[in-house]
Amino acid sequence: MNQERIYEVLLGPHISEKATVVAEKNRQFVFRVRPDANKLEIKAAVEKLFNVKVESVNTTITKGKSKRFGRSLGRRSDLKKAYVALKEGFDLDFTGAAE
Repeated sequence: MNQERIYEVLLGPHISEKATVVAEKNRQFVFRVRPDANKLEIKAAVEKLFNVKVESVNTTITKGKSKRFGRSLGRRSDLKKAYVALKEGFDLDFTGAAE
């Protein structure tokens, strides 16, 4: 995988109540990823960008909802998320707090 693709695969962390519960219990972190990214690309991108070792990657695709905006109908875009489990001894910090 080339260097440009590494920076394109991950769109950002997905921070929600469920994501924080999963992070505390299972050492898993949730990322929004490109719809065409596969598990091997996601694993390589996380390992190179954050200098951690990845144990496993699970992906989900959430279909966008149909919404009404006044008289017209609209649709939210689909979303692909990756649940990344890190190996023992590795951790990520998205809060930006200095230790």
